[in-house]
Amino acid sequence: MKRVVLFLLTNIAVLLVLSVSARILGIDRYLTANGLNMGMLLAFAALIGFGGSFISLLMSKTMAKWSTGAQVIGQPANMDQAWLLDTVGRLAGKAGLPRPEVAVYEGAPNAFATGPSRTNSLVAVSTGLLQGMNRRQVEAVLAHEVAHIANGDMVTLTLIQGVVNTFVIFLSRAAAYAVDSFLRKNDEETSGPGIGYFITSMVFEILFGILASIVVMYFSRQREYRADMGAAQLMGDRQPMIDALRALGSLGSGELPKEIAASGISGRGMTALLSSHPPLESRIAALQSAN
Repeated sequence: MKRVVLFLLTNIAVLLVLSVSARILGIDRYLTANGLNMGMLLAFAALIGFGGSFISLLMSKTMAKWSTGAQVIGQPANMDQAWLLDTVGRLAGKAGLPRPEVAVYEGAPNAFATGPSRTNSLVAVSTGLLQGMNRRQVEAVLAHEVAHIANGDMVTLTLIQGVVNTFVIFLSRAAAYAVDSFLRKNDEETSGPGIGYFITSMVFEILFGILASIVVMYFSRQREYRADMGAAQLMGDRQPMIDALRALGSLGSGELPKEIAASGISGRGMTALLSSHPPLESRIAALQSAN
């Protein structure tokens, strides 16, 4: 319930910020005078920006299972599966959580946690990670994923993504409408937005989208540091997490499908600013220097 209230309050706050900023700067008067309905644009931006992010969150478990082929462990078929269920259950209990669904998927070393809430979540590990690490290191990785769930990171990142999406949609269309109105200021024969609006709105959406991604990825990297520390606390020792990160560096992490890439234990980006995860060396250094 707290997360739903936070979602609604954040949504309202974004709309207020956009509305007040447009009014103070005189943007609303200019755009309204040229035929743009600011209220409708705000509603549209919020619907698409937050609505899309919220739907993605609700579907996150289903999409993760489908895209990775992860098989949820119901009744353990062997000792390894029984150990996985017991370990995740024990770590979740320490974090004050019900045990998430536990799944295994075929692939290179990686693991992820996803789900719409702390009580409806999934922890999945790859066969490559299970085969390449010892049990203490695997336990640290599982603790890292449980820490993500305990911290509410999936919902938090969804809220951040919804905020920036709303800004991107609103600003790109408002800027495109202003440009289009300027280009057609002496054209009294046509009404409504012209071809310039559609072209410039796409250009602005790409540019603002890149800037928004930088913001979202910054928060994604910060949550990895917190999850590493959360794993150390759940394990009662930071060394297993350090060893797991070192092992992951030696093994080489596998890439996850784009829609869940930010949820993995490790990930990459085109540049440092657009990377969802900090370098493994930085994460190890942060753990070693923590008090």
